[in-house]
Amino acid sequence: MNVMDASELYDPEFRELIKSKKPTVIIPVGSLEQHGAHLPITTDSDIVTEIASRLAKKCGFIVFPTVSYGVSEEHSPLFNTSVDLSRLLQNILLSLSQNEIKSVVILNGHHGNERSIPDDWWSMDAKLRVYSYWRFMEHEFDHAGFVETSLMLAISDKVKMKKAKKGLITKGMSEKEIRRINKLSTQPGGFPKVAKNGVWGDPTGATKKDGEKFLAEIVRNLAKECQS
Repeated sequence: MNVMDASELYDPEFRELIKSKKPTVIIPVGSLEQHGAHLPITTDSDIVTEIASRLAKKCGFIVFPTVSYGVSEEHSPLFNTSVDLSRLLQNILLSLSQNEIKSVVILNGHHGNERSIPDDWWSMDAKLRVYSYWRFMEHEFDHAGFVETSLMLAISDKVKMKKAKKGLITKGMSEKEIRRINKLSTQPGGFPKVAKNGVWGDPTGATKKDGEKFLAEIVRNLAKECQS
């Protein structure tokens, strides 16, 4: 049995798989929030879902449905939704443990989620690993800028490049100013104060080819980490 997607799992076979193979489960976590005028509000969830699927196939893991809501108050008053992500994920982990699943990877797709994702598991004989996918690429990350737009071009036909506009550019700023901006951008309502159009970076030069390169790099590096 070689099932990698929860949508293809049925109860009897899945329980037998858990008992015999002790599989690793990946839980992708995204968000529902603004990504400028050119990317859909599901961008974080779309990207992390694709990366999780590719990682599952590469490592022989099982990928669960994406948690598509995160913690995004920093984007207010631009569109965002936020949930008690920590409690939600703790409940999921508890349920998985009760079902004898002992190895879980939480793959995060939104920066604002990091402070709300549990990094330990109450079950002492279980293994939990938490990764934010952008930490597995060399290029500087952004929000609806060159990187995220390139990634979306590689996986989606929903990108409206004609509406892509340059946003906040920190190049040339002092380290002190960058630190101030980084701190402000993570506070409730802080992101639009530093990036008025909801974009951090410049998406206008994004390409599908760059997106495929980023995806390959991220999945390759994540697989190495997961298998080490």
